[in-house]
Amino acid sequence: MTRQILVTSALPYANGPIHLGHLVEYIQTDIFARFQRLRGHNVAYLCADDTHGTAIMIRAQKEGRTPEQLIADMTVQHQRDFAAFGLSFDHYGSTNSPANYAVASGIWAKLRAADMVVERSVERLYDPVQKTFLADRFVVGECPRCGTKEQYGDSCESCGSTYTATELKNPRSVHSGATPELRPSQQLFVRLTGLQPMLTEWTQRSGALQSEVANYLAGHFLDKPLQDWDVSRPAPYFGFEIPDAKGQYWYVWFDAPIGYIAAAKEWCERTGQSLDAWWKNPQCEVVHFLGKDITYFHTLFWPALLHVGGYQLPKRVQIHGFLRVNGEKMSKSKGTFVTAARYLEYLDAEWLRYYYASKLSNKIDDLDFQQDEFVGKVNSDLVGRVVNLASRSARFVEATGLSAHYPDDGGLFARGAAASEAIATAYEACDYREAMRLVMTLADAANEYVEKRAPWTLKKDPARAQELQDVCTVVLNLFHQIVVYLQPVLPALAARGAALLGSRGDRWELAQTRLVGGKVAKFEHLMARVELDKVQAMFVPEAAVPVAPVAPAPTPTITPAATAVGTGDAGDALSKEPLASEIGIDEFQKVDLRIAKVIAAEAVPDAKKLLRLTLSLGSGPTRNVFAGIKSAYEPEQLVGRLVVMVANLAPRKMKFGLSEGMVIAAGTDGEVFLLSPDAGARPGQRLH
Repeated sequence: MTRQILVTSALPYANGPIHLGHLVEYIQTDIFARFQRLRGHNVAYLCADDTHGTAIMIRAQKEGRTPEQLIADMTVQHQRDFAAFGLSFDHYGSTNSPANYAVASGIWAKLRAADMVVERSVERLYDPVQKTFLADRFVVGECPRCGTKEQYGDSCESCGSTYTATELKNPRSVHSGATPELRPSQQLFVRLTGLQPMLTEWTQRSGALQSEVANYLAGHFLDKPLQDWDVSRPAPYFGFEIPDAKGQYWYVWFDAPIGYIAAAKEWCERTGQSLDAWWKNPQCEVVHFLGKDITYFHTLFWPALLHVGGYQLPKRVQIHGFLRVNGEKMSKSKGTFVTAARYLEYLDAEWLRYYYASKLSNKIDDLDFQQDEFVGKVNSDLVGRVVNLASRSARFVEATGLSAHYPDDGGLFARGAAASEAIATAYEACDYREAMRLVMTLADAANEYVEKRAPWTLKKDPARAQELQDVCTVVLNLFHQIVVYLQPVLPALAARGAALLGSRGDRWELAQTRLVGGKVAKFEHLMARVELDKVQAMFVPEAAVPVAPVAPAPTPTITPAATAVGTGDAGDALSKEPLASEIGIDEFQKVDLRIAKVIAAEAVPDAKKLLRLTLSLGSGPTRNVFAGIKSAYEPEQLVGRLVVMVANLAPRKMKFGLSEGMVIAAGTDGEVFLLSPDAGARPGQRLH
């Protein structure tokens, strides 16, 4: 039976970049959505930027721009990073949208009609420097229960207690560092006590929550009358002004989760569907993925709003733990706070997707990123056990193709087909660790077959050509079966595997179908190995990474291979390459330096130093550029990377083809360091 499933991740806050901790959730969610699509279900994966609140307002003020300008830039960055990691959103919106205001207003009107809104004066923490009241998440101090330092103003990560920000010991504002003052504030509250029986029934008996979450809510909240929920903030505040309360704004935690519905509303309007068919349809499964730090918002306040608004309550809320690096919280000073953009400078996105999948169970345990483990899992599991199946067989049958009939394989394919439901059950339960274990068991059996039948030995004897074709047909079928099972985790690898064998690869049932008689494409590199030094470099604190000095542009020392001279400390670099003679501003402005994205890279045959790069400037035709950087970079390292190029350099005919520009690098004594822009730069932008 085809299921209808609406899937969401928690909305990323538009005040900062996506980092490795965020990606635990988004990759986990995307795997689930891709798996359900692969099974043939009707899936909508929706997300949006969470854009309101004091933090956005204050940052925009500091940067001399409007909040709207800030969140517009951030959504470009967020969506760029998400796309790079293969996240398959059906729609990506913003909470600062007409759709979100309309849905929030409708729910608010129903709260008013049910007499659930009350107003009273309360004392709240106020930042005397920024002159604004502080949300709980923008106050830090010592936990009033266990004394752990550097805890937020609503809950303690150490002991799990919840409290109000005014209970924190030694509080300070995260915006200014000032000690907050208690000041009276007129606030609007939603009364929840009337919904407590409904919330108790849903949290304890619906099956929507993990048992740990249900027990946590029962022991910390539902064992006593629920407190009224503070849902407003006075001006100044960046958000939606409440329609019937002039000068009051909905607190960000009121309209942020409503963004799930608003994103669906925008998507339905764009695709000609009915919002009610998704959010008011009992047959539609609403599935939320989110971190444990925002559990009670999504399991108490949010279901209350949905119930009053007439929307379906979630059928499932999947909570996950935090990401730690070497057993510790991520830290900027230690280099372990790594953004998505920084990760992509060093490593392949699919490596992280697999690594997270191999560690994610359906429990709420924290994940620990261990460098050696990361390298081992990718190189051993993906390259050594999966990709190796294709690389050790496909080349031998490029001319002949697959056998016309499926050979006897000793039951290996049937064994893999029989594992289908166990693997599917693990995916469904979000126990991806178990799913990966089951798939790798199949890979081990396939590799044992390869070692036993040794196609490389068969290749040497022309009399055994049919046997060679049969053996390779078995191996490639087992490879195809495995990459179908891995497709939710590794969509790019699965697509390359399908292209190799001429398979669609977009249905779960294809793991039951033997491929015979088809052509085998020329084997292309499917996945590189991880280098430990690249992983280690990613975690070096950015302040500790030496910055190579950049010579003025243009300089006569920039070669057609695109290498600008100058490394080491400043004195050493200048002694080896003195400054060029002065030029006027008019001469400088003739050089058009642009951000470009590497969309393809390959070694140039018979050239010791050159790589051929295909560069995109965001629109228009791509550029073909030869760069003398082969000694420093593998082609696969460069794909997806942003570089700086001289875009108006006259094309130059070279022995290997036409070079239509130049990428900029620094280096001396054989070293090469490509120049890269900061996060947020986009292909086509000019350097000024």
